[in-house]
Amino acid sequence: MIKVLLFGVAAASISAPSAWAAASRAEAPAWIIVPGEDSCRTELEFTAPSGAISPAALISNGEAVDLVFTKPDAPERAFLPIRVDRKAFANLVLRQADSKSATMQLSSETLAALKKGAALQIGWLADEPVQVGLAGSDQALADLRTCGAQVADRYRAQQAAQREAQARADAETRAQAIADEQLAAARAQKAAAEAETQRNTAEAERLRAAADAERQRAQAEAERVRARQQAQAESYPYARVRDYPEDPRDAYYPPDPYTRYDPPTSYRRW
Repeated sequence: MIKVLLFGVAAASISAPSAWAAASRAEAPAWIIVPGEDSCRTELEFTAPSGAISPAALISNGEAVDLVFTKPDAPERAFLPIRVDRKAFANLVLRQADSKSATMQLSSETLAALKKGAALQIGWLADEPVQVGLAGSDQALADLRTCGAQVADRYRAQQAAQREAQARADAETRAQAIADEQLAAARAQKAAAEAETQRNTAEAERLRAAADAERQRAQAEAERVRARQQAQAESYPYARVRDYPEDPRDAYYPPDPYTRYDPPTSYRRW
């Protein structure tokens, strides 16, 4: 929520002519421009009537100029006035994430007044009104924005280069991961094929060994049969004739029922 804060007493104190105001207008900041990572800044020292110093800084990235100051009790979001030569200019103030500092986004109207003014007064920055001289602010603000633009451009170029490098690295990582995955899949497929080949070979060897064993068993059995037959042939020289059918002519006469006569034993012909 945008808040409008009125500081009547402080404004009256700042607007009243005094020796303190004249001395502040006479004292100009050093306007030292310091480049940062993505912006440039120049430090300011606001002086109170008591002599207390309240530091602040003007920061620019080439596009905008912000007044940055330390104020732990700064509102999260407010629309606060500052005065250039006792003329008020309201600007948006945003509290920073550290909750100890705040940033005032200076409008183009405020910047134009700062370039031509003699003194910048703020009634709410400290416990008492403070101000700083603006002698030389025209050139200082121009230099600040030029420095900020150059630094910001370089920072953006570095960020773009880093993003491109990171994108290339990520792409190479993904490509390498895909290649590794494909290689692993190919190796697994090859290993599976080799294992299948080994299983098939082992099964063929087993079947061949079983066939050889069966053939050897059959051969051994045949050898045993031949050996047995050979042994029988050698033990019984005439055994082979028993395999021939009997000659019907060798049939003996039927026995005589009246005589107990045994017919002669028939013999086989050669």
